Parts: sequence; structure tokens; C-alpha cells
Amino acid sequence: MNTPITWHGIKLHHWSMLLALCLASIITACEKNQPQTIAIQQGSKTFINATVLSGTVSDKNGTVKTGSVDLNDAQNHLLVSAALDNGHYRLEVPENTALPVVLSVSTGTGALLSVVVDPSINQYDINSLTTAIAKKAQALGGYSRANMVVAAESMINAPDANKTSTGFRGDPTTQYGGWH
Repeated sequence: MNTPITWHGIKLHHWSMLLALCLASIITACEKNQPQTIAIQQGSKTFINATVLSGTVSDKNGTVKTGSVDLNDAQNHLLVSAALDNGHYRLEVPENTALPVVLSVSTGTGALLSVVVDPSINQYDINSLTTAIAKKAQALGGYSRANMVVAAESMINAPDANKTSTGFRGDPTTQYGGWH
């Protein structure tokens, strides 16, 4: 009859299972300590066809009535320019224009910007908020769609007390007027 092999009173079969569990937990712990990164795959987008962009231009003083809107590519080369007509612009982007492109206006109070990162949208207002978003995206590493989203989200000023769109938080007796 075979007698089980033991080491310090533990059967070898149990010892190998214990060793396997220890190794598995070490590997799992090492994997959990690896920094999690999410790669955003984004192909380059273009205006395949000639596309008309339009919108309004305003600064801190109100509507910018005169001047011109320039459309520049990512390397800051002028693609097309259009005159303002009482605060409105309308320009045609040439076909096969790669995105992002930047709409810019020089005003008496400084340059205003708006960045185009999506070829399916053709209405772009240019104002101090779009300028702040563009500058923030540039500081984040460039005019990518991901940077533009992060920049835009950072410009939103939603009060903490208004959490109704994300679910209940806080004391129901103060936030919703008490239990009914």
C-alpha cells in the first residue's frame, strides 16, 4: 500500500495545491498593481466633401459685427477666410480637409477661437467660451476630440447641490423638501 508523502505533517498533494494558490494570488496582486490605461483609438477624420460651416461671433462686448473668420489647419496654414456679416459668418471648407481645423477671429479685445473636430457638425459659434475650451485643449496636448471633451467638461459650472441628473445624494429632507 502507498503511504502519502508528508512534509511537516502536510501531505505533498495538499502542499502543491497550497503552492499553486499562493502563486496565483501573487500573479493576481501584481496584475492589479499595474496602472490601468485606456487607449482611445481615433482615426483621422476629414471633410470628405466641401462643407459649409456657419455661426455667430461674439466677445465680452456682444456681437462682433465686422472683421473676418479664418479657417486654419492643424499646422496653422490658412485654408479659407470669410467676412463677417453683422456677426454671422459662412465659409466653405474644401473637400478632403483633415481635422482638426481652427476657426479664428481677431477682435479689438483679442483673438477668438473655435475648434472643429467632427465633420458631421457644421454650426460653430465663436466666443470667449469656445476660445477658453480651445486653449485648454491645446494645453492638454492638442486639439484631439478627447482633449476637447475634457476641456469642455472642465468649463461647465454645475453646482454640487444639483445632483438630480446623476441620482440621489445627500439628505432627502433638505434636498427634496422632506419625505412625502
